[in-house]
Amino acid sequence: QVQLVESGGGLVQAGGSLRLSCAASTRSTSYYAMGWFRQAPGQDREFVAAVAWTGLRIDYGDSVKGRFTISRDNAKNTVYLQMNNLKPEDTAVYYCAANTIYTRLVEKQIGTAWGRGTQVTVSS
Repeated sequence: QVQLVESGGGLVQAGGSLRLSCAASTRSTSYYAMGWFRQAPGQDREFVAAVAWTGLRIDYGDSVKGRFTISRDNAKNTVYLQMNNLKPEDTAVYYCAANTIYTRLVEKQIGTAWGRGTQVTVSS
């Protein structure tokens, strides 16, 4: 069973930056697509970004394109989300997820493993 642990959340002012990390418990995630999702209070979960296990395919949600960057280091079993130019509407709990099938993760938000989330709060 793959376990994912997010870190790096916190409180930041609008326009600031944060980098989230998602550490996996096993090297088998090197062959998983990895993604970030977020959920704000009272709202549906939203796709943020995903990266294929090869790193050759990356997708972003429309609301974060040009501001967020996803990357992965398979040697460290870790995926990152660099968030720049943060806005108050980015405030949410951010979750990391994994799936061996990229399209299931991105299009259907189906993860075979999910982290517990890390809170990101952006003040205006």
